[in-house]
Amino acid sequence: MPQGTSIRRQRISLPPPDEDQFYTVHHFNINIDIIFYGRTFKIYDCDTFTKNFLKKIGVKLNPPGQCPEDPYMKIRRETLDCMKPLRPYESFDTLKQFLEYDRKVLRFFCLWDDSATLFGDRRELILHYFLSDDTIEVKEVMPHNSGRDAMSLFLQRRKLPKYGPPGVCQPGQVTDRTVLNIYGGLKENRVDGYLLDKYKLGKLDQEFYKDSDLFIGATINVWGRKVLLCDCDEFTKTYYKTKYGIENFTSIPCKAPPLPKIERKFPPYTGFGSEEDSLRSCIGLVPTPHQRDFKKFMEKDSYGNISNTLRFFAKLITHKCADVDRMFVISYFLSDDTISVFEPIERNSGITGGKFLKRIRVKKPGQEVFKSELSEYIKAEELYIGATVNVNGYLFLLLNADEYTLNYMETNSDMFPMSSIELILQKLKEEESKSREIKQVFTAADCKHTKMVDYNTFRDIIMSLTVGKLIDHELITLARHYRVPKDPCPDMSVLMAQAHEQLKKNTFENFESLISTCVYQDREKKKVLPSKDIRRLCKSFRLPLSDDLLGSILSGFEDSEKQINYESFFCALNWRINPMPELEATLYTKERCEDEWLGMPSPIPVKYINYMRLLKDVFGLEEE
Repeated sequence: MPQGTSIRRQRISLPPPDEDQFYTVHHFNINIDIIFYGRTFKIYDCDTFTKNFLKKIGVKLNPPGQCPEDPYMKIRRETLDCMKPLRPYESFDTLKQFLEYDRKVLRFFCLWDDSATLFGDRRELILHYFLSDDTIEVKEVMPHNSGRDAMSLFLQRRKLPKYGPPGVCQPGQVTDRTVLNIYGGLKENRVDGYLLDKYKLGKLDQEFYKDSDLFIGATINVWGRKVLLCDCDEFTKTYYKTKYGIENFTSIPCKAPPLPKIERKFPPYTGFGSEEDSLRSCIGLVPTPHQRDFKKFMEKDSYGNISNTLRFFAKLITHKCADVDRMFVISYFLSDDTISVFEPIERNSGITGGKFLKRIRVKKPGQEVFKSELSEYIKAEELYIGATVNVNGYLFLLLNADEYTLNYMETNSDMFPMSSIELILQKLKEEESKSREIKQVFTAADCKHTKMVDYNTFRDIIMSLTVGKLIDHELITLARHYRVPKDPCPDMSVLMAQAHEQLKKNTFENFESLISTCVYQDREKKKVLPSKDIRRLCKSFRLPLSDDLLGSILSGFEDSEKQINYESFFCALNWRINPMPELEATLYTKERCEDEWLGMPSPIPVKYINYMRLLKDVFGLEEE
């Protein structure tokens, strides 16, 4: 039968005898016959738009009729009804489900609690439900060091029965269709076949899990194992929210409660080797060497001008007269918390100086030797000026520290509270009742009204008024914070003497070439050049002077316009034409820093302290 478009879009003439006219909209109605080119078509109904349109133009619509029955389809249906008892037909349309839900999988996080059995425990599982064919797959989440063999699947992909295990089934019992075999007889040309069983005799009915049976909190039967559904992913939540209207997806914790931590006890130290090495032999069957803190070593190891070493000047606390005046240098290395003690060599003292203690970690006193725990060692926080340190039975009193140590402790004041200026000022503010008295004492000590006093006077006044609230290290930190800065511009003769000393050591005499180059660059013949050009020329000729020294000398020769007379500058640097007297070694002033220091041969921390700034910051006192 021809199908598709039987008459294309065109104007159609009416049947004879009115073939000179054409069909209009008024010729159409429901439940009438209409003739197109000799073929009769029956209109039995129309759509809503057509009904509304015809009503608007005044056409009265007939009631809709029934579609005429196709005689061929009627005969075919009667034939099939007669054949149904002999050849039953069942339709299993799974293609639509496959095309709609292929690659769409529901994922649940499950828990199988098998701790009630011998050697059983809690097992975490992941359940996959494939929407394309209603099959289920289960995987096990294998934790590290669980002792089990890693298996790819806990349950292979298949339909999961609700009431399992059902037992052993005979072949043909579990099937979608029940088939009857047809015996063709004993004929030579017999034909054996089969047909579907209408009554499904012997078929085993089983109920399998569907997506409607799975939800958070449900317990399913996985072949005799009770599995609890604890959580699901976002796609699964969206699927159940859209299809079943479920809004509550509160997850159930599936992690097992933490086991009680068993304290591991180690045997006591035997005395052979270090404590760390002996402990490593108790941790594993194959002893491995102790690994030190490599990150700390890389951060705190010495490099360049940064030593990361705290050095203190100390004396020995003893009753022996021969050892009372012995002085030592205690070095603390921040990279590995080791300590070394060195005694400066003093001639005609009767004592051989040198290394007193090699670099090693020092244990705190009063600890048991043979014990299971590791010993505690001296830390950097326990070292400060005025502290007493026990180094293997020798008591040392820390008297002073070098400049790097004091700067490091003041920078890291959170580790060293003795170097925190905020805590020191807080202690001084507690003496606010004595503010007037403190100001009068400082004013009386400052005879020349310079608003500053020397260190010894400052120390005596603070110690007498605070009555032991401040220790020596805190007093030095306070003095360093309020010290009077030194003159930043040294004498030009001293700078030139330093420059001549460096030029002599490197035998630099190329001054005539420098002057010739300056004359060439002086286009205007004014005998002056900018300071930056002179500095650039000195760098290009490799003048052996440091940047700070060269900058200080250049600033001394600059005029108001930052210009330098290059002839006078290089003539002054010429150590052969204009020699300068050699520098004399600076002798440190041996002053009394503490009464009990017995004339310590080291420089005082600062020379002068501005006491007015201190009084203003602590008590808010202004100058009268």
